[in-house]
Amino acid sequence: MKTLRAILTKDFKSDFRNPYALGGAGLFLLSSLFVCYITVKRIETPALWVALFWIIVLFASFNAVAKSFSHESRQRMLYAYTLLSPSMFISAKMIYHSAIMVILSAIAVFVYSILFEMPIEDVPVFAYAVILGSTGLGIVLSLLSSIASRAGNNFTLLAILGLPILLPLILVSTTLMKNGIDGISLSVQWKYMFVLAGLNVLSFALSLVLFPYLWRE
Repeated sequence: MKTLRAILTKDFKSDFRNPYALGGAGLFLLSSLFVCYITVKRIETPALWVALFWIIVLFASFNAVAKSFSHESRQRMLYAYTLLSPSMFISAKMIYHSAIMVILSAIAVFVYSILFEMPIEDVPVFAYAVILGSTGLGIVLSLLSSIASRAGNNFTLLAILGLPILLPLILVSTTLMKNGIDGISLSVQWKYMFVLAGLNVLSFALSLVLFPYLWRE
């Protein structure tokens, strides 16, 4: 636990000293929301509201997480290799990036709700979809970012790999979020909530299995 906390603290301090990546992601998020507002003005249907929200959050997540491993120099990675297990290292990265994505998504929901007012009938289900959806983005993009860094920081590869893998997560999150806005019965929601939680657990477990092979490189 101490080691995990130390890695999280190191990542936080690193981003605090060099806030361009997170600042750029936040600026992209807010500017996208503002452009949508001055273009659309009003969104009538929950489906369009949810779709536009996740499109903005998805591309903001690529900006926030994509370059996380590119900032790790080879010397620093070799030093980490001598001290840490691969599962501990990738777990810390996934937790840190998931926390960042939850914060960015919370900011997006707050600003988005002000710009495009939409009554939410079932707030707990809505929040569940936002939190687990953004957590899933952080988990998956952490692993894909490590793969892209091993391919010479080829972020085109990140986009090519990321969009198909993230598609099931986005589909379930949008469905659950829309159902939360519509206030559909909780008995209908359980299957989507279970699938969304399962996708997060599966992504985390697969990252723990696959990352050691990248770690050796």
